[in-house]
Amino acid sequence: MNALRRHWPRIVITLLPVLLALAHATGAWRLSVLDHLDHLIYDTRLRATMPGTLDPRIVIVDVDDASLARQGQWPWARDKLARLTRELTGRQQAAVLGFDVMFVEPDRSSGLDKLRQIARGPLRDMPGLAAEIERVAPSLDNDAIFAKALDGQRVALGYYFTRTEKPGAKGQLPAAPLLLPEAFPADHGYATAWNGFGANLPVLAAAAPASGFLNTLVSSSDEGIIRTVPLIARYEGDRGRPGYYESLGLAVYRLATGTPPVLPAFASGGAVPRLQSLIVGGLRLPVDTTASMQVPFRGPGGANGGSFRYVPATDVLEGRLAPGELKGRIVLVGATAPGLQDLRATPVGAAFPGVEVHANVVSAMLDRRLLAVPDYAPGYEVLNVLAAGLVLALGLTLLPAPRAVVLGIVTVVVLVGVNAWLYRSHSLVLPLASALAMAALAFISNMGWGYFIEARARRGLARLFGTYVPPELVDEMLVTPGRYSMRAESKNMTVMFCDMREFTRLSEQMTPAELQAFLNTLFNRLTSVISAHRGTVDKYMGDCVMAFWGAPIDTPEHATLAVRAALEMAEAVRDINKLHVADGRPQISVGIGINSGVMSVGDMGSAARRSYTVVGDAVNLAARLEGLSAHYGVEIVASGVTRELAPGFLWQELDSVLVKGKAQAVAVFTPLGPSTSPQTGAAQQHAEQLHRWAGVLDAYRRQDWAAGRNLLDPLLAADAKKVLYQLYAQRLASMALRPYDPEWDGATRFETK
Repeated sequence: MNALRRHWPRIVITLLPVLLALAHATGAWRLSVLDHLDHLIYDTRLRATMPGTLDPRIVIVDVDDASLARQGQWPWARDKLARLTRELTGRQQAAVLGFDVMFVEPDRSSGLDKLRQIARGPLRDMPGLAAEIERVAPSLDNDAIFAKALDGQRVALGYYFTRTEKPGAKGQLPAAPLLLPEAFPADHGYATAWNGFGANLPVLAAAAPASGFLNTLVSSSDEGIIRTVPLIARYEGDRGRPGYYESLGLAVYRLATGTPPVLPAFASGGAVPRLQSLIVGGLRLPVDTTASMQVPFRGPGGANGGSFRYVPATDVLEGRLAPGELKGRIVLVGATAPGLQDLRATPVGAAFPGVEVHANVVSAMLDRRLLAVPDYAPGYEVLNVLAAGLVLALGLTLLPAPRAVVLGIVTVVVLVGVNAWLYRSHSLVLPLASALAMAALAFISNMGWGYFIEARARRGLARLFGTYVPPELVDEMLVTPGRYSMRAESKNMTVMFCDMREFTRLSEQMTPAELQAFLNTLFNRLTSVISAHRGTVDKYMGDCVMAFWGAPIDTPEHATLAVRAALEMAEAVRDINKLHVADGRPQISVGIGINSGVMSVGDMGSAARRSYTVVGDAVNLAARLEGLSAHYGVEIVASGVTRELAPGFLWQELDSVLVKGKAQAVAVFTPLGPSTSPQTGAAQQHAEQLHRWAGVLDAYRRQDWAAGRNLLDPLLAADAKKVLYQLYAQRLASMALRPYDPEWDGATRFETK
């Protein structure tokens, strides 16, 4: 919870794209850019999953440039189209024939109308002329010839619907609509409504068993690209029966499958029933709110597209195909010649033959390869945005930058992967753009916040701590800068004071420049040791260095690191002394005091001068312990608390002391080195010496002065120069002159700092 409170501005910034995406997903504020992105995703996915194989069941007879060159300009005479029809339905034995062509105007190419005008005009007095013209009229009536070729064949003609302020109607609609208005529950705008049409001549409409409209709806949001085609359309005009009429693709499919009935199916639930699908025999065709189906294009389109076989119309008319070569095929007649303007923009091609759009519709129905936008698509979109948004809002905010990048990538991969799996495995078309855009914006806004806002905080952190904390620790802090501040807090830590002894005498023997160089060398060595052990340099006070462990970075092993640093600092001073001896300069020594406990750490000081430091009784005790080092003749004096927290060393107890300002005595120790270090001699020898020394202290505290002296003498004999042993020898001698005191606690009192 603390992390959430600390990062709430960043979480809010990350949630803003989530709210924007939710507004789009719920329809509260549709964003055209996201609709466009969804279309791009759909188009890309469609192209990536196209079968790319030839459907041998469907053949396109193409009015191409070669056909126009050999057969003349379009439109062709209807007797030529009659020959084409007879060739396809007779000699070629095509199963179904569909015309992606409209025959709205009568064919006057034979001159029959002109002959009749002449017979009624200038030559009206010529005996028998009018009768002779009417006798040969059937052979000159190309529309009747074409109608005769259509009669009795499984042929579907095309026509188109219009919607204008002044409805216009040409030709004749099919005798009966596919579905009457009564098939739908009230008028809730099912399918697209039209009030006019351009249909085929009545003689042709009556001869063909089926007709289908050619309209392909392209809304303003589709960027002029055909992704869906309507299967039914609603006619509301007064020239023909009102009702729902079928498209050319649906009409051809029904002719090919025995003309099954069509029934609308509605989604359950909701105040207004929603058209969900059209049931054609045993086939359920998913549709959208305009009664349109998604077109699952097979390939890029055209004669070289590889999806359908293209046969030039002139080859059929000239009999270049072997008899029965198209037997059992569904044949669609259409035009690809550029001048005939039947090329459309689709997801798979910018100049896609219109006739092949219908071919893809029929092919998808035959294969039952149908894409659906399910009723729950809006809910899926909302759930996607919410789930991914919450994950990113929390993850991007709380995780370090490398892991946040991984989380962002994984989130996008999951979103795309699930969406692609539903598309491939279940043919479901579900929105993805809002979730992807949200993820991208959330990532950018979060990283931007991190770069522009938190980077400034990081730089401030580096300025605040850089002079106190080792660079590698500053780098570690920069990973999660929000966890660190200069605000004071109480922490369990270890503090050290390191003071140079006899500094005054040394300084009197040096020039200011020499003293400066000496102190810089000494402090550089000591500071590098402190930094190497993750310590924080508090301050330099003349010839004294103060440092602490456990802040600003939590360090559970703070006591161990401090003791290890103290031992290395003492060794560093000995190395410096070797150089001093070689140069003829006086040697130096240091006293180090270490204590562990609860202390306050933070930015403290005046408005003019502040520093990141520690204060408290535990700090004061460490300063007192440093002052005792010379008294006991050791370099390092540590409290019993530090000894308990740093068990990996050999410890020698020095005394129980009561320093100025403390009401209770504390045990003090000195570390001899790591417990496994070979530099301290044989482990057995150390164990024996420490055991004997423990006996000395025990006898001393029991006021058994003689026993203490007996235990101390062998230690003095082994190391007569050791100040600690000399000190206790003097104490035992003086104490032996005193009577037994039952109130004595064995502690040594120090009244000075």
